[in-house]
Amino acid sequence: MAELEIRNLHVRAGDKEILRGLDLAVGKGEIHALMGPNGSGKSTLANAVMGHPNLEVTEGQIIFKGEDITEAATDERARAGLFMAFQYPVAVPGVTITKYLRTIINAHRESNGEEPISLRDFRQTVETAMRLTEVPREFSSRYLNDGFSGGEKKRLEILQLALQKPAMAILDETDSGLDIDALRTVSKGINAVADGNMGVLIITHYQRILHLVEPSHVHVMYQGRIVKEGGPELVTVLEEKGYGWIKDEVEAAAA
Repeated sequence: MAELEIRNLHVRAGDKEILRGLDLAVGKGEIHALMGPNGSGKSTLANAVMGHPNLEVTEGQIIFKGEDITEAATDERARAGLFMAFQYPVAVPGVTITKYLRTIINAHRESNGEEPISLRDFRQTVETAMRLTEVPREFSSRYLNDGFSGGEKKRLEILQLALQKPAMAILDETDSGLDIDALRTVSKGINAVADGNMGVLIITHYQRILHLVEPSHVHVMYQGRIVKEGGPELVTVLEEKGYGWIKDEVEAAAA
């Protein structure tokens, strides 16, 4: 059974239908890439899976760990083991990264019936995760994403990923706006955290991150549906040919 299964998903934002019968299954320990041109619905899918309140699921199901979470609240999905790294992480002035990370860890411990983490264990856990993801220790005392560069924000997201160790991670354009050095650092962190137990869905319309984090499955979205699937070789085809041929194939099949 897939860890995350999306069945015939139809999603609207206001009066606009964005997802039009999307099917996708991501298994435990698998790394999937979701690609497609701008406007194809990739970020809408990510937000729908996490339960964004501005999106309406009009048909279909989202199944996680065998449970239907289509109507579940966002915090319920997070506590169940779903994680999302945002394309544009927001700044929260006045809240230190240390306080934020400890709050997250304790929220997950509470949902599992565990006591809050001790200060000593928290410090050791965070320092281990920082070494794993190459995040400098001085990050701890800074305010959450306040004055951070794009690369620093994305590295902090991967640090959260390492600390939470979710069952399923959705990375929405984590490579967006990164220079090559930041991309290598973030990709190294993803590879270190994705240890074979975590399912990963990388959403991108570029190919460069997929040369550093190699997916086992590649899906191409167009007009709210997945229209082509394959293995890592599909990334090379898209790099060489772009997305125009995908549109041609879809239109030819509909004719």
